[in-house]
Amino acid sequence: MILRVVRRRLYRTRLWAMLSVVGPGIIAANADNDATGILGYTLAGARFQYGLLWALVVCTIALAVCQEIGARMGAVTGKGLADLIREEYGVKMTVVAMAALLIANGATTVANFAGILAAIQIFAGPEIRFVVLPVVAGAVWLLVARGSYRGVERILLLATGVYLLYVISAFMAHPPWQTVLRETAAPDLGGLTDLGGYVFVLINLIGTTITPWGQFYIQASVRDKGIRAEEYGYTRMEVFVGAVFTTGIAYFIIVCCGATLHIAGVHHIEDAGQAAAALRPLAGPVASLLFAIGLFNSGCFGAVAVPLSTAYAVTESLGWESGVGRRPKEAPLFIGVYTLLVVGSAIVVMLFPKHLTTLIILPNVIGGMLLPVILVAMLRLVNNRRLMGAYVNGPVMNAVAWLTAVALILLSIVLILGSVFGR
Repeated sequence: MILRVVRRRLYRTRLWAMLSVVGPGIIAANADNDATGILGYTLAGARFQYGLLWALVVCTIALAVCQEIGARMGAVTGKGLADLIREEYGVKMTVVAMAALLIANGATTVANFAGILAAIQIFAGPEIRFVVLPVVAGAVWLLVARGSYRGVERILLLATGVYLLYVISAFMAHPPWQTVLRETAAPDLGGLTDLGGYVFVLINLIGTTITPWGQFYIQASVRDKGIRAEEYGYTRMEVFVGAVFTTGIAYFIIVCCGATLHIAGVHHIEDAGQAAAALRPLAGPVASLLFAIGLFNSGCFGAVAVPLSTAYAVTESLGWESGVGRRPKEAPLFIGVYTLLVVGSAIVVMLFPKHLTTLIILPNVIGGMLLPVILVAMLRLVNNRRLMGAYVNGPVMNAVAWLTAVALILLSIVLILGSVFGR
């Protein structure tokens, strides 16, 4: 009897210890499924049906490894990625890197507000943007500037559950599951005629699943949450769960669009809102509604996470104060960068609602091409025993991360050559 009570208390202690560190891994992974991500997955299903599902299996492993490295560095060093880059590589190089990140993330934030608008316009006219976008921007700004880290974390964790609507939409599309599973394991690319388009969508798929800003976010959030090296085992588990959940949602989005849009001949999608509207006659109004709700949620999720990640990175790179809930006097640059991205992006979408197609998809491709640079910097840092001690990378982690970087470099070269020479 006494032994049973002790075991029960030990179980509860471990459970509470695990729950206390939940957040960074799941949120950082699912933040990749923002409005640009939903469009990327939609495009993959619409253009190539199930021919890119295999890539998500690879992305799951690569995402888990990359996020785990960032989380581990945050727990061991107590510093964000930008902070470590500044200390190890100098201010000048860091400023250049942060400038590129700021531009890329600015485009991504614009794309997320565009995704919010695309979801709303399925049910209302374009004038609704003058009401919805200021309200969303104001709520997003208040959440970070006036809230707390735990408050932001709880809301984002709740928003993560909304992504399950895409799973329901996929089943409502009634795909041929045997074909789906066969294509996942062994895709038939014998009839592929658009190699350039395939590589473009593949880089886009990788670029939205494993993002440069996501690496900055997870390390900064682990630091902000105060997770220490001795607690890291639970965080590691959470990172892996988050990676599987994230790519699982992407999997069902591709399946849904492959079973409906591709078969119906809808191969060119300008925004995910168009996909949600197109689903109505193909999979029914409920599936269309669920897809639209998921798109709105993903846009709001990204509108919080992407500017927050950018504000973390920029302030850390210069050694300034940062953190959720800091007042403008305490962290002026942190709040300033966050405000600039949120308010500026909402204004851009309100003023130019019909000229955002390229901006919605471009951040994914840019992210996929810039990611190798970030990965190389991370690998040099995580293998530095002076910084990481006994927590340096093992051979498996190094192999997966280096293979991811090399694969993206090769794909980027193919994409550039294809753009120059036509194929």
